[in-house]
Amino acid sequence: MSGKRPTEVQRDIERALLVGLETRADAILHPVEESLAELGRLCETAGAVVVGSTTQRRNAPDVRTFVGAGKVEEIRQIVVDLCVDLLVLDDPLSPAQQRNLERAVDPKTDGEPRVRVIDRSQLILDIFAQRAQSIEGKLQVELAQLEYLLPRLTRHWTHLSRQRGGGVGTRGPGETQLEVDRRRVRERVAMLRRRLREVARTRDLHRRERAEVPFPTVALVGYTNAGKSTLMRALTGADVLIDDRLFATLDPTVRRLELERAGIVLLSDTVGFIHKLPHQLVEAFKSTLEEVRSADLLLHVIDASNPEREVHRRVVEEVLDEIGAHDRPTVLVWNKLDRVPSPDRPAVAHECGRAGGVLASALAKEGLDDILAAVDEHLARRAHEVEFWIPFARGEVLARVHREGRVLKRRDEETGTRVTALVTHKLAGQIEKLLEETAC
Repeated sequence: MSGKRPTEVQRDIERALLVGLETRADAILHPVEESLAELGRLCETAGAVVVGSTTQRRNAPDVRTFVGAGKVEEIRQIVVDLCVDLLVLDDPLSPAQQRNLERAVDPKTDGEPRVRVIDRSQLILDIFAQRAQSIEGKLQVELAQLEYLLPRLTRHWTHLSRQRGGGVGTRGPGETQLEVDRRRVRERVAMLRRRLREVARTRDLHRRERAEVPFPTVALVGYTNAGKSTLMRALTGADVLIDDRLFATLDPTVRRLELERAGIVLLSDTVGFIHKLPHQLVEAFKSTLEEVRSADLLLHVIDASNPEREVHRRVVEEVLDEIGAHDRPTVLVWNKLDRVPSPDRPAVAHECGRAGGVLASALAKEGLDDILAAVDEHLARRAHEVEFWIPFARGEVLARVHREGRVLKRRDEETGTRVTALVTHKLAGQIEKLLEETAC
C-alpha cells in the first residue's frame, strides 16, 4: 500500500484510493502497477486527488467483494486513516460486488454510505461526460452512462430498505420506485438511441458527400494522450485542443491536407483509446468511429516516450479489430521523440524501423516531412493510369482531371481531348459517370 497524509487543500475535493487486482494473465499483459498509474491519471483528469493505492494478487476475483476478505479489512482501515471518500477499482465490478464492497469498507454503520465505490468504466464514463462538446458526443456519453447504470439502480434505493421496519404499510415503496426508475431509464435509452440514429444518418450523409469528392481520407488513431491532436495541428495548422491529459479530444475534427503526389486529402482526429475501454463507450461511439473504419489510411500514433508503448499499441489494435477497422492500411508514427532520453533513442529508433514506422515529434516539429512522405507514398499507390476522351464542351471535366489527378499525356483531337492520367479509383468512376451523362 502506498499513500499520503491528507492536507487541508485535498479535503475540499474527493480523495481517492486506488485498488488493483493482478491475476497471472494480467501480470504478463499489463502489470498492475502500470495500470494503477494510469488509473491515477484518470482520477486526476476527473478531478479527484489520489491519496493512496493498494493491490492484491489472486487467481481470480472474489465473487462477492472482488478482493479477498483480508484485503477488504485492510482497505477499511486505510479509508479511516487517509479520510478516503472514493474507492476506485481498476477492473469492472458487477453491481453486487460494487454494493457489497461499498458496505464492507464504509466506517459508518448507519445512514448513507460515506465512501463511494466505482470502477474504471464508471470513471472513464465520468471523464467523457465532462469532455463531450458536440450534441452527438453528449448523446453518446449519456447513453453509455445509462446503460451502465441500469443494472445498478437497486443500490440507489438501499436507504428505503433501512427505513422500512417490515410492518403493515411499510412494504413495497422501494420496489415501486425502483421499477419507476427502471422504466424511465429504459424510455430515456430508447429516446437517445432514436436521436443517435438521426445524428448517425446526418453523419452518414456528410460521409457520402465527402465520398462524392475524390479526396482520400486519413484518420489519426492511437492510445489516449499519444499526441494525435498535436500532430494534427503540426500537419494542418488546425486550431484543435491540445492538452496533456487523458481524453482531451472526444469529438472528431476533419481538416484538409495537400500532398505532393496524392494531392488533397482529408485528415481526421478521433477519440483516443485506452486499456479496458468500457464496452458501452465502444458501442455508443460506433457512429463516430465509423470515420476510422471508412478511412483510406490510418495514422497510428504511438507515444515513443512511454515504456508501455507496445501494450498501448496492442490495445489500439484490439479496438480497431472490434470496430472492424483492422484491415485498414496503416502508417505507424512513433511520436514524442523529444521526450525520449538520448541514451534510449537508438533502441526506440531500432524498434520503430523494425516495424516500418516513422520517428517524429509533433511538438518539436521533427519528422513531419517523413510522415507526409509516408502518407503520400501509401495513397499514391492507390492511383492507376486511366485514359479519358473528353469532349471540348465538357471543359470542366478536363479541368477536374488536371486539378485532382496527375496528367501524364494529353492530345487534342477534332472534337475533344484524349487524356492519360494517374487518378484514384474513386475519381475515375466519377469522371466516367460524368462522361456517360454527356453521351446520353
